[in-house]
Amino acid sequence: MTDILNRLKSWIGTLPRMYRIFLGILFVAELGLYLVTPDEPGLYSWKPQFIPFIVALPFLLVKSVRKPFNRFVYSYALISFAFLALDYLIGGHAGLVQISVLFIPFGLYLLYRFGVWNFKRLREKDSRIALLLSTIAWGAMALAFPPLPLGPAALLLLVPWFIAMNRYSRSSAIFATFWSGMVYNGINYYWIFNVMNVETAPSAIIFLGVVLLVAFFSFYSVVAAFVYTLVKDIRIKGYRIFWILYPVFYAGLEMTRTRGDFAFPWSHLGYVFGNYLELLQALSIIGIFGYTTLIVASNMLVANALDKPGLKAKWPFALPALILVALLVHGKITLSAPEAAPFYGSEVEHTPQIAMVQPCIQQGEKWSKERYDRIIDKTLGMVRDSVKDGTDLIILAETAIPDHIRRQPATIVRLHNVASRMNASILVGALDFKRIKEPGAVRRYEVYNASFLFSPNDGSFPQRYIKKHLVPFSERIPFDDIFPILNYVDLGEGDFVPGKETPVYGPFLWTPFICYDAIFGDLVREAIRAGSRFMVNITNDGWFGRSTAPYQHLNLVRYRTIENGMPAARLANSGVSVFIDQYGHMDLNTPIFEDAVIQRKMQLKTRDTLYQHIGDYLETALLWFFAIYLLAAIGCRLRFSPARE
Repeated sequence: MTDILNRLKSWIGTLPRMYRIFLGILFVAELGLYLVTPDEPGLYSWKPQFIPFIVALPFLLVKSVRKPFNRFVYSYALISFAFLALDYLIGGHAGLVQISVLFIPFGLYLLYRFGVWNFKRLREKDSRIALLLSTIAWGAMALAFPPLPLGPAALLLLVPWFIAMNRYSRSSAIFATFWSGMVYNGINYYWIFNVMNVETAPSAIIFLGVVLLVAFFSFYSVVAAFVYTLVKDIRIKGYRIFWILYPVFYAGLEMTRTRGDFAFPWSHLGYVFGNYLELLQALSIIGIFGYTTLIVASNMLVANALDKPGLKAKWPFALPALILVALLVHGKITLSAPEAAPFYGSEVEHTPQIAMVQPCIQQGEKWSKERYDRIIDKTLGMVRDSVKDGTDLIILAETAIPDHIRRQPATIVRLHNVASRMNASILVGALDFKRIKEPGAVRRYEVYNASFLFSPNDGSFPQRYIKKHLVPFSERIPFDDIFPILNYVDLGEGDFVPGKETPVYGPFLWTPFICYDAIFGDLVREAIRAGSRFMVNITNDGWFGRSTAPYQHLNLVRYRTIENGMPAARLANSGVSVFIDQYGHMDLNTPIFEDAVIQRKMQLKTRDTLYQHIGDYLETALLWFFAIYLLAAIGCRLRFSPARE
């Protein structure tokens, strides 16, 4: 121990004198404030926490004092963060002033460094060419997702991006990929800006949030570019093993977007074929990530062939056409089977009659207390006037009751009466809550985004399903269960608690999915294992206005039906509402922002798909492959130089 202390003392002695003074003063200031921190729960405001920043400022600003500047900035951030973490871990609270004087200056410094790095790249001809190539590639790829038309071209659209990574330096490739990723994700997610028209949070916060979201997803592309430039020249015994396996790695990278509190699996590359039913039938075998692998492999091999001399090296030029032909032939053969006819078997005696009510309540009016009665009257009036006798299940949209259902006993009675009068079950979306009685709990209430099933001639409280996957930052602050202090943060989000159960309702076996839930394949397969033969997806896409988002959301649900052979009834408050069979055929699609009631007899699941059985194992394997590939690639890069075998 003495030896270690002596070595530490010797190392400190080698540091510049002014730097040691800076560390000592900053440490004493932070420690003194920590010892007298007020005992307040949650996030508190205490002005003395400005002192460490004020103390550090001369060292950071006076050029003759701080040398080198980076060392002072990173040391300030590290010490401030250490005491912030200590305050939270020991005291269970955190100071807003301390958070501000840590993250705002340090964030601005990192932004400055990022700007300098980008300016240097822009001065390089290679980086400018790489940026042009990447922007062409990713900008075009953004136009390939339904309802836009370029889907099949996705097998070639990323070729310029791979050319840029093949020909230019890693720094140029990363620079080009980040900014082209901002273009790609900006086009894909521009519709989130429409939330500003109806959201309760300040528009500036929502705008900043969208920019950060786009930058966050662009980071995934940066990881992909970094790894590609890392492995493209690695040869082990003459073979480019890592390069060959890169498309599978990319699918694993996409898979990481489907797990955890930040899960947002919206724009996987494989979703581009959604306009062409025949091309989608292989989903039942290889799933969405198999499609992504094919797209990346096609683009990568074509780009590689362009850089090789000789006709023998040009065979990959035929690969996109071969993939399209293979998917098309497989799809036509699959759909030519008698049982693959649209909604085959839906007219037999024991299949359910389903009605869906799309009332198109404007989002700005939906949560108005003054309009509550009018909204309920309109919705139930459409049920009364348009739903046919003999219906088994009437579906109303997500939050069709725009309030906590327990606060509206009169509406509960009305729904019971409608269910009994029509002799039909009614599924309706609404909020719910549970009061937390434990002393010292951070939350006073748990709030749920839920659906409720009213059965005919049953006056008991309806059966409830709670949404399981909550949209990050819109419905929940990520990791608020791990870091309870986040429950004190209010950015205008819903602050919901996720559900844990997957119900299967009778008399025919079906499962509700609320909005975002239906795009997660593992939840659909979980319902199938529980015995479900039909899924009902209720959603409210009115947040997104007249944009591509409702059609993108529909496309994701359609993929799940084909992957798992799981028919679906999808109802959106403002459209698109539609019936989808187990092969992906769609019927009675409604326009967006129009009142509509659609109704038909609906087939139940009779199709068993390969992906339904292997999907969970395959997707877990992709996560493991992603991690192992990344670590192995870094290790091999350190061991093998580009020219070494």
